[in-house]
Amino acid sequence: MRRLLLALTLASLPAMMAAQSATTANSAATDRLNLDLYWEFETVSDPQLSPDGAQIVYTRGWIDKVNDKRESSLWVMNADGSKNRFLVRGSNARWSPSGDRLAYTAQGEPKGSQIFVRYMDAEGATSQITRVEKPPSAVAWSPDGTKLGFVMNVEAKNAWPIKMPRAPEGAKWTDAPRIVERLDYRSDGVGFDDDSYRHIFVVPATGGTPRQLTDGLWHHNGVEWTPDSRQILFGSNRVADAEYQWRESDIYSVTVATGAIRQLTTRKGPDGSPKVSPDGKRVAYVGYDQSKNTWQDSKLYVMNIDGTNPRMVSGDWDRSPQSAIWRADGTGLYFTAQDQGSQNLYLLPMAGDRADVVQPLTKGTYMLSTANVVKGKAVGVLTSPHAPADIVSFDVATPSDIKQLTNVNEDILAGKKLGDVKEMWYTSADGMKIQGWYITPPDFDATKKYPMQLHIHGGPHSMYGVGFNYGWQEQAANGYVVLYTNPRGSTGYGSSFGNQINNAYPSKDYDDLMGGVDELLKKGFVDERNLFVTGCSGGGVLTAWIVGKTDRFAAASANCPVIDWVSFVGTTDGASWYYNFEKLPWEDPSEHLRRSPLTYVANVKTPTMLMTGVNDLRTPMPQTEQFYSALKLLKVPTAMLRMNNEWHGTSSTPSNFVRTQLYLRYWFDKYKRGPAATTTAVQQR
Repeated sequence: MRRLLLALTLASLPAMMAAQSATTANSAATDRLNLDLYWEFETVSDPQLSPDGAQIVYTRGWIDKVNDKRESSLWVMNADGSKNRFLVRGSNARWSPSGDRLAYTAQGEPKGSQIFVRYMDAEGATSQITRVEKPPSAVAWSPDGTKLGFVMNVEAKNAWPIKMPRAPEGAKWTDAPRIVERLDYRSDGVGFDDDSYRHIFVVPATGGTPRQLTDGLWHHNGVEWTPDSRQILFGSNRVADAEYQWRESDIYSVTVATGAIRQLTTRKGPDGSPKVSPDGKRVAYVGYDQSKNTWQDSKLYVMNIDGTNPRMVSGDWDRSPQSAIWRADGTGLYFTAQDQGSQNLYLLPMAGDRADVVQPLTKGTYMLSTANVVKGKAVGVLTSPHAPADIVSFDVATPSDIKQLTNVNEDILAGKKLGDVKEMWYTSADGMKIQGWYITPPDFDATKKYPMQLHIHGGPHSMYGVGFNYGWQEQAANGYVVLYTNPRGSTGYGSSFGNQINNAYPSKDYDDLMGGVDELLKKGFVDERNLFVTGCSGGGVLTAWIVGKTDRFAAASANCPVIDWVSFVGTTDGASWYYNFEKLPWEDPSEHLRRSPLTYVANVKTPTMLMTGVNDLRTPMPQTEQFYSALKLLKVPTAMLRMNNEWHGTSSTPSNFVRTQLYLRYWFDKYKRGPAATTTAVQQR
């Protein structure tokens, strides 16, 4: 009988195991982050405290699943996070100086983005203030509350005065050609933009006809009012050969009543982001001395309102200040800055013309963007490794006591196991210390071996931070260890570190990336037979470089890459890339060739997928096509994915984010290597 029971048990074992496996799979499906949930993922940004510190208005974004696009609306809540509610469709909200009105942008008539003003009383009356043909940006209230300043493109088409023969009646002649004569004539995400320049306008806050304050064939950036509402400060480069000046800009002021423009800074190098002190006597701004280095951290400067007595106030502090805010009494400047993968709020105390040393106010392992400070209370957006971005507030006197005011993704993350995020530092070539992180799958078991994905950031001057990353967590939920590092050239580590790849990219950062892989392998839980690598833009360059230098990766995906620097520098959206080499390619192409992944394509054995947006103007599609043709000719397994409705990158359209995740995993899973072959002795019975 026991034999019969044993036989029945053995016979049913496969079915029992299958049922158990199905149960486990269903359990895993419900407690893991997945791509179905991505469609419900929300964002928050741009929180603004009312002048009395009582309310916060912010932009809340979501995905329109039907139309496959991102949408946004304005929400408002009390300063303590209570009474959080929808306000109106739109974004870019700014409180009036008295706090009784709100200016914002939204879709209006006759078409496109327009400026609106809403009264913040019980009635909530709303007026469309502009009816302009181009989208307004950088909307800012005059301190007296009577006007709104903004930036808008003004048409400046290039038309030659030729006289064509008269067309016959009913003729359908081809449209006239676009005549291009500017050095920089197109921009990624926009297309051809040689037919307009950005100018500054003012419009009555009650509505009316916008009045253009600036003129000329130059771009003008930002709207910073003086406290008396008489002047606006902005950044520009109003010189005859502006398009031939690399990294050059100055700060100007324009008198609102007359349109008279005055140049305030004259130093060689880029100056911008002016912030007028509360008493209207000083201007803080950021910039640096002109340099041929590919990376230079910015410094913080202060000058008198008339441009006299400019001086650097941030001293030897070697990080780039962002979003400067004056203390209400003018005795210092708040600003955010990146540092070693995090972003925090800092304070530079000042007494008259003398500045103290930069002091960190917040000191967390997170990414904090501080929007504004009112009556000692700061409001911003914070994200950390396991927490998506939410609105936070804190008192600048007690900055360690940060209060989270929203939790917009609590519903979709409830019950989900996220991958653990671990920091690691390691020593690379030349003794350089490199920071990185890795994410392990949920229910991680260090005794097992996991496949690994190495993700490489673009730029190349940018920084991976410690904020929440949906894509990486979703890959980890599917059994991958995800590695990401900040190799030399990354921002947030000082000017010297960022400039280490000057005339050397991508060879030196390659060493740092391989060092990160080696360091992770030492931990024993990564399957060295199943290493995968991917990146977009600068990360695509390095991915293509990597497969030409090593066969250690089982598969790769070089997304939106540069393959050949010689052909790239003249076809990308802007001529400034010519300056990233010691010599121009027609003077000596050897450096361009030496640093091009295409030069080493004969070495490639790694199956390499290519993914690029069909509209990409930053790393144009012909770069991808060159690598694809070469790989195909060499019979290296490859595929070229031409992503529709994408400029630079592959994930701006929601469905394309999902596709990018799935195509990456499909390609990597396809080329996963099984266990190494072993010889097993079978005993004969």
